[in-house]
Amino acid sequence: MGRQVVDAVHRVVTRDDLEGVARAALGAEHRLVGASRLRGGSKKGVYRLIFDDDSTAIVYIWDGAENYWPTTQADEADNHADPFSPASGIELFEAAHRHLDTLGIRTPRIRLADRSRSHYPADVAVVEDVPGDNLEALLRQDPRSVETTMARLAEALGAMQRHQGPRFGKVALIDKGDTSEGSSCEQVVLDRALDDLTEAASRGTRITRSRDQLETVVRKLAAAVRPRSQHGLIHGELGPDHVLVDRHGQPVLIDIEGLMFFDVEWEHAFLRLRFGEHYRWLDHSDLDEQRLAFYSLAMRLSLVAGPLRLLDGDFPDRDFMRGIAEHNIQEALAFVPRTTAEQPWTAGRR
Repeated sequence: MGRQVVDAVHRVVTRDDLEGVARAALGAEHRLVGASRLRGGSKKGVYRLIFDDDSTAIVYIWDGAENYWPTTQADEADNHADPFSPASGIELFEAAHRHLDTLGIRTPRIRLADRSRSHYPADVAVVEDVPGDNLEALLRQDPRSVETTMARLAEALGAMQRHQGPRFGKVALIDKGDTSEGSSCEQVVLDRALDDLTEAASRGTRITRSRDQLETVVRKLAAAVRPRSQHGLIHGELGPDHVLVDRHGQPVLIDIEGLMFFDVEWEHAFLRLRFGEHYRWLDHSDLDEQRLAFYSLAMRLSLVAGPLRLLDGDFPDRDFMRGIAEHNIQEALAFVPRTTAEQPWTAGRR
């Protein structure tokens, strides 16, 4: 299957715990016989429900006991006005699902979304279980087998990016007519990048000795960005592991809570990073290269500070997170020019 069962769990949730949720979602005619926690889901619990007729479903649980982030980070999830606060919660999930559904973009179909706490002592959603591997696994096995899927994903991204929002920010916030913190996307990214740099440097990483040079590069790249007033719809963390592939080859987006109106270059900085050579299918000719260069470095710093912060908690796959941090330390340092003649954004995109 596209998602793998984890060896270590943050909290033991049993079949009995989820029986009421399963019955409310699919009816008494489907008897729940098993439940297993799946890999991923650092902010929410993700479980596969198995029924006596061999059918399955996925349940999301938004509960502090399922959140591997340190307490201060988990608490920030309630601040939807910060575009980069932890994207967690059923409100964000439902708003994101509505927007994607309106655009005709495939996500797992919702069987139940429940905030009543009458079936489980936390907000839960039950969605369809899309069978098969995720896009990351399929690209690794045979990239040619998913050429149609990649073309359809590019079409979906195009539809999202053409869907303009009145302001930047998380869709749940914008839908209510509220306004995000920050004067612009680039200012929000700059503030976050400087915070991430400070945090990464404070942890005694290799970034510590290059902090001043990195800050100079961050500020120089940010200063080169021209103001903009249009913002497209972006997923925010659209790696190939967040794309399932249904039996018709259609891409199915998951982990959608971070959906927001923002600069599309933020999306493409992440797509370039995560899809590597396969990004050619998703490339967008109208991107602002200066904005993309700035966001690429900011993304690297985020992927140093974030995993290190996650390791303050009891996230089980610790070697994996350390590997992410170490790789992005190396990539961030590549932005520091070795000579005054070398352009930092050229170094960063090797």
